[in-house]
Amino acid sequence: MATPLTGLTVLDFSPLLPGPFATRMLADLGAQVTRIESPNRPDLVRHTPPFVQGVATAHAYLNRHKQSLSLDLKSPAALAQVLALVATADVLVEQFRPGVMSRLGLGYEALAAVNPRLVYCSITGYGQTGPLRDRAGHDINYLALSGLAAGSGRRADGPPPLGIQVADVAGGSLHAVIGILAALYQRERDGLGQHIDIAMTDCAFHLNALAAAGQLGAGEDTPAEAGLLNGGCHYDYYRCRDGRWLAVGSLEPVFLQALCQALGEPALLEQFRQAPVAAKQTLAQHIAAQDFAHWRAVFAAVDACVEPVLTLPEALASELAQARGWTVTVETEAGPIRQPAMPIRFSRSDRR
Repeated sequence: MATPLTGLTVLDFSPLLPGPFATRMLADLGAQVTRIESPNRPDLVRHTPPFVQGVATAHAYLNRHKQSLSLDLKSPAALAQVLALVATADVLVEQFRPGVMSRLGLGYEALAAVNPRLVYCSITGYGQTGPLRDRAGHDINYLALSGLAAGSGRRADGPPPLGIQVADVAGGSLHAVIGILAALYQRERDGLGQHIDIAMTDCAFHLNALAAAGQLGAGEDTPAEAGLLNGGCHYDYYRCRDGRWLAVGSLEPVFLQALCQALGEPALLEQFRQAPVAAKQTLAQHIAAQDFAHWRAVFAAVDACVEPVLTLPEALASELAQARGWTVTVETEAGPIRQPAMPIRFSRSDRR
């Protein structure tokens, strides 16, 4: 069975997370991805724990379905080999700082002369232009400069250090895949590739859909604990008696009513209308009076947009994860390893 991107060839010059995540998605969709790696400066993800039989689990996941080619890009022979690959490639993804690929003789203009159909995607922290183009950064920096961090967490404690790379993955990787697929579609009409400039900070700002629209359109700021979705109302996390947490998302009146009834406090609904701050405190007190298991059982039978905050092992063992196929077992050089599955499901093709 053909996969959606069968026949597409991709050259991947990117290390670490954003580029490899993007090209892993393309590979999962059927593209033939070849990673170009330096023999002198190995990808740090190869050395990032945990390991299985000496293989880094993150590296195995990010590079499944890919081929790898070790080349010293400063060597004339390697440059000639890359140009030969570029001549028939559809997509190139790189994640160096601006100007590095050009100094190697592999900038977009040079490669477009070899293959005008090439879709060339550059992923950086701050873009190919602008005052920070040459500045180093990480996910936490991109979230800080995009305005996302200041609207999260608590006023007293500041923004939280997130356990996932929002700007890297939701920003850089996913926007890169969208840009690549859009450029390929345009190429079908006019036969020409193009250069895609992905800045993870730009994309992080783009993720801030509601708050940014409110600021730009109405001049309304939403600092931490001041908005509908960042702790400014009852939409929040609540601690149970045993220290575990519930996620309460009962925004709509029908769900808020169901929440109050499940608590055995139907009058709390009116308090939310009249004195929402006091009502939120009452809600927190009710939840704190019982253990996590009690509330998990209560809300399993109530459609109120209230769910338990699961640990990662609990989430992976859940009925939902099993039913939706969240994981896949992949053969690697270390043997079979369970990995996150491709979450997009197709009716005619599905590469797991």
